[in-house]
This record gives sequence, structure tokens and C-alpha cells, in this order.
Amino acid sequence: MQSQKGFEALQKVKAAVEARGAKTIRSLGKVFRAMDSFDGNRKVDRSEFAVALREIGVSIAKADEDALFALLDVNRDGTIDFEEFLVGIRGRPNQRRMAIIDKAFLKFDKDCSGVINAKDLRGVYNARAHPKVQAGRMTEDEVFLEFLANFGDVNKDGSLTRDEWNDYYAAVSASVDNDDHFIELMKNAWKLD
Repeated sequence: MQSQKGFEALQKVKAAVEARGAKTIRSLGKVFRAMDSFDGNRKVDRSEFAVALREIGVSIAKADEDALFALLDVNRDGTIDFEEFLVGIRGRPNQRRMAIIDKAFLKFDKDCSGVINAKDLRGVYNARAHPKVQAGRMTEDEVFLEFLANFGDVNKDGSLTRDEWNDYYAAVSASVDNDDHFIELMKNAWKLD
């Protein structure tokens, strides 16, 4: 029930943002910066969120506002950052984008376990050339774990589930306006056909 309230409230916010003409990353960035106008920390807390909803003309009950905030605060840190906002407003990647995201995941998931770990990375990512490994400040395993953490290893278990991978790339996808550009970025980054 709570998530349904959040989803319904999200539809109202999407309509209000779109009515203001905010469709591109740049224009959505302006909306977000206006929401974050109190302290400029690049995060929107509950009080900024409540004021921002009123300012963009969204009038919803406090319970709906709380449900919407909970829906957008994906990492549960008590704030909404720009990536969470973008993914919330833009939604999940479309079918074309998901196909390339899946292709990249499968390139890493060598044993088809549905999880990417340091063992899977060894065949695709060469940590020996990493500057910190060459300087003796990190081991190859530490570089692999750092790599996984940067890609959203939410529970810090040294592996990336498909959901963690998809969540990371949903945020990346939300920040790229053009499908063809996103697909080219993925192909170039992961040397995909």
C-alpha cells in the first residue's frame, strides 16, 4: 500500500515537472538544484522535498509525501540525491538500453552465476596495470573489490548481483538523454559488439 501511494504521488510529480518543460538532463538538473536550494549539499532532505513539492505545484497528503520520499530515497540515507531523483523521474532503462546493459553484465559473469565477483573480473579487467597496484599501495584483489564497490556493491560482499548492476546502470542511463548515445557509451566502455 505504501509503495502504491508513493508510485501515485510520483506520477503527480512527473506530470508537474513535465508541465514545466523539464525533460532533458539539464532541465531536470535545474529542478533538482531548485529543490536543494536551502543548503546546496546536492541532496534533498525531507524539509526541502516538502517545500519543493509545493513550489512545483504538487499538492499531496503528508502520508503520500512520505511514501514518495521513501520511494525515491533508494539508498535509505534520509536524502534524495540527483541520481535517485533522475531514476525516479525518468524511470528504468527502456528495452534497447536494458539489452546492452545485460550484454555487458554477461561479458563479466563468466560462470553464468548471476553474480560478478573478483574471479569473473580477472578475465575482463586487468588490475595489474592499475597505478595503485604498480605503486604497491593496493593488491589486485583490493582493486577488484574497489571496482565492484564503485559499481554499486550495496551490501559490500565483494560481488555484484544483477540487480545491483542494473540499479547502477539505471542511474547512468537516466543521465544520458539519447538512446543511441547510451548504447555507444556502453559498447565503447566494455568493448561490446
